[in-house]
Amino acid sequence: MTPSTDTSGGGPVERSAQGFAGTGIPGAGPRVPAQPRAAECDRGVPETDRGAQERGAQEGDRGTPGIAAGDRMSGPDGGSGAVRGEHTHSETPFPRPRPLVQRSSVRGQILDALRTALVTGELLPGEVYSAPALGERFGVSATPVREAMQQLALEGAVEVVPNRGFRVIVRGTRELAELAEVRALIEVPVMLRLARTVPAARWTELRPFADATVRAATTGCRATYAESDRAFHRAVLALCGNDQLVSIAEDLHRRSQWPLVGGPVSRGRADLVADAAEHLTLLEALGAGDVDVVRALVREHFAGSR
Repeated sequence: MTPSTDTSGGGPVERSAQGFAGTGIPGAGPRVPAQPRAAECDRGVPETDRGAQERGAQEGDRGTPGIAAGDRMSGPDGGSGAVRGEHTHSETPFPRPRPLVQRSSVRGQILDALRTALVTGELLPGEVYSAPALGERFGVSATPVREAMQQLALEGAVEVVPNRGFRVIVRGTRELAELAEVRALIEVPVMLRLARTVPAARWTELRPFADATVRAATTGCRATYAESDRAFHRAVLALCGNDQLVSIAEDLHRRSQWPLVGGPVSRGRADLVADAAEHLTLLEALGAGDVDVVRALVREHFAGSR
């Protein structure tokens, strides 16, 4: 890593010149194109009725000492403000700004790439990464990178380091064990109930999700497997019909996939293949309604997988 200095945030910022190979973060690759603005709504902002506006200003001024009638200033949306000195009651309000609907797309792409970098260990635990330096790797400004990093901070993956950037959280075996315990408390009861109530035909429909984890495991790509692993568990839990539970369980699952401080990658291809095979066995037990096997499989799966 070659440090350099960036003072745009009000102080020195550590910037990494190291790319993230195989994580979706381009090094010298093509830049993310600038995002177009969305078209304006067909329905424009109507002109403000002058008489109604003057009456509203007079009524409001009666309850606001020190501000004379007509001395209020319209805000950006045409509403009255509390600033005096300009008479704007005869002006047509400005239309609302055009929304940047594509910004979330850029931010989402960067967030996915950063999550991949976390899973593969390219973002090293304990290291500080600045938004400007990462933005250079994406070919975008620091703003969408910073927004993505702030989301990761909410998820517990990184922490903010003032005037420097974001530090990847250092995790240990204790945190992994705690995550496995919480996941078991949430998912085991749900899967046991589903094993008793869901027809076997529904479980057969989920076989493609289990097969996808097997194919992903054979590639040996940790990030690819992590995504297919979450998709399988999400599909199973979705049968309970509780969207909030599915969302919470997936967040815990994602956090359990981050590497430990001992090394960037602690599981090899053989471990991934074995983990994927447990999905097939679990699906068969769910289809057969064998709650005892389901209980044992799920607990063991959580304890041994990341």
